[in-house]
Amino acid sequence: LESGPVMCWGNGQFGQLGNGISKTVQNEPVEVTGLAGPVVDITAGEYHTCALLKNGKIQCWGLNGAGQLGNGITREFLGRNVPVDVIGLPAPAQAIAAGTNHTCARLMNGTVWCWGNDEYGQLGDGTKFRHSLPVVVIGLESGTAAVASGGAHACVLTTGGGARCWGDNQVGQLGDGTEADRSTSVEVSGLENGVAAITAGISHTCALTTDGGAKCWGYNGIGQLGDGTTTN
Repeated sequence: LESGPVMCWGNGQFGQLGNGISKTVQNEPVEVTGLAGPVVDITAGEYHTCALLKNGKIQCWGLNGAGQLGNGITREFLGRNVPVDVIGLPAPAQAIAAGTNHTCARLMNGTVWCWGNDEYGQLGDGTKFRHSLPVVVIGLESGTAAVASGGAHACVLTTGGGARCWGDNQVGQLGDGTEADRSTSVEVSGLENGVAAITAGISHTCALTTDGGAKCWGYNGIGQLGDGTTTN
């Protein structure tokens, strides 16, 4: 990271380890090559990886079949095995979050931008068309403090202590009381105590509340909501 190299390991089929080699498995860490500066944050999707640089720029590598690398190109099913620049962000980024086949970034101006697959509206721009360049998430005028991406949905912690989500909602992972997909952000209901942090799994979401508790919503088939049931 900022004090040294970025290291990755595991499946490198689509170049997601960033070491210049594809279609390999590494059971020990290998160095990511071609990063344009010190790294302050890193996130991994299903088959792609992105790094936030100290200067606020973002670089991504791995599978790019849906444009999830943000370099203006889609359908790169062989992927990129070294980092490429995310193009078109209007301000430096402060945080990044990768979903299965999409990526989101929170910028220093408080806006959130996403790119990649948009089948369920997970880019939050009001469409369901994949984008290989970042598009702004609609409905976040209240300001954002953090961003999280799930499998095909994404959420933010707002500066007012609430949460908003968008994208796939087939099992209620957006927390708005429905199971309708949303291509723009909607407010999560039932968080009256305020939210201190938020994170997303493939099809569920959890929030740390300001009173030290936790609340979760979405898919619960194997008990990931922690409420003692397996009911979504």
